[in-house]
Amino acid sequence: MIRNACLWAILTATLAFAQRNGGFGCDRGRNSEQAAPTDNAVVFWNAVADNSIAVVGGKPPQQGSVDAAIVQIAVYDAVNAICGYPFTPYAVKPDVQIPALPEAAVAAAVHNVLAALYPAQGAALDQQYAAYLDGIPGHHEGKLNGIAVGQQTAASILALRANDGRNAGTGWTPPPPAPGIWQPTPPGLLPPSTPWIRFVTPWTMSSPSQFRVPPPPALDSDVWVHDYNEAMAYGGAISSVRTAEQTDLGRFIGGPGVQPMLQWHGAWRGIAAGQGLSVLAAARLFAMLATAASDALIGCWDSKFQYAFWRPVTAIRAGGGNPALVSDPNWIGLVTTPNHPEYPAAHGCFSGSVVEVLTAYFGTDELPFTMSSSAPGLLQPVRSYNRFSQVLTDILNARIYGGMHYRNSTDLGTELGRQVARQAVEHFFLPRRDD
Repeated sequence: MIRNACLWAILTATLAFAQRNGGFGCDRGRNSEQAAPTDNAVVFWNAVADNSIAVVGGKPPQQGSVDAAIVQIAVYDAVNAICGYPFTPYAVKPDVQIPALPEAAVAAAVHNVLAALYPAQGAALDQQYAAYLDGIPGHHEGKLNGIAVGQQTAASILALRANDGRNAGTGWTPPPPAPGIWQPTPPGLLPPSTPWIRFVTPWTMSSPSQFRVPPPPALDSDVWVHDYNEAMAYGGAISSVRTAEQTDLGRFIGGPGVQPMLQWHGAWRGIAAGQGLSVLAAARLFAMLATAASDALIGCWDSKFQYAFWRPVTAIRAGGGNPALVSDPNWIGLVTTPNHPEYPAAHGCFSGSVVEVLTAYFGTDELPFTMSSSAPGLLQPVRSYNRFSQVLTDILNARIYGGMHYRNSTDLGTELGRQVARQAVEHFFLPRRDD
């Protein structure tokens, strides 16, 4: 938060010291003496970005996460520069004139990235941007200088990612139907979603295949027999073994209207607000989360289309490719199966990376937070957790209860995400070491 926010007329030397050691606004948390339009600019503009990317823009998580990472890297490099580079920049070292207000830099960075990625939303974004800037109190010069920094990082990150392949549209034709091979799934029988994501330039990985998972289990293996039977028993629209709580959880994570990226991002914002993170702290955390999640999904898509493994609804109707298994030609999952290959589980990849980053950032698994769901008719539309690992367990179980995944797939997807996140936090966004 801005402590001593009224001291903009202070001596230049003091302003320079403040910039090098955090800067005015760099330590803004939730209880600022001069509150911005929201408690934390990074939190506010993350929600704006979600609306543009996923709500209005309609991007699915694997595609939208790349755009979200572009936004959060532009924010991070802007705020980190204004605060005197306490952490290593990701890609951009903009020119900073002091005083520079980080809140204005955040607004400019997000606005300019979104306006470039979603030009049809330009008028609405312009209106929101102008209203936000009008609501920021403080020094006029600091606001203008902050805007200039945000504009620089937005332009540079957009240029860096201009040819990253996120919208390349490279097609993919499923192999001929055979046991173990993915085919379009009911009810929509849709073609595979965004297969080109497996070719997108990663943020922190050396290549999309760096953490490729091993092949899925053989159809005569004990792992496959267990996973098939578990998915069939617990994941069907009608199940005699799934409890009411398990049904609610399956719908909480995968029911109608639930977009995993939006669901997790809402939790990120709640955590940042609940922990009173500063603008700088939130900018760094969200950049770590967004890049790790994006890379986890890029790596996940690499594995998915490498193996093209079938979904439960296809396998169970066909008898699992194993004479020891029982088929059900009318089986359908509790929730609608996503239209891409099953292995590994994408939510495991995404959530594994997120939980690994959160645990590393806060230095503990124990931290209270909530996650909400937009699925209709839930017994628990908001769930409270005391550990990051608790929500990960719920998410992985929910993919079984929803009838879209197998246990081994959720476990290996989670490990892929964790590997991505461990590399990211060990090599990027690090505290700067001065000689």
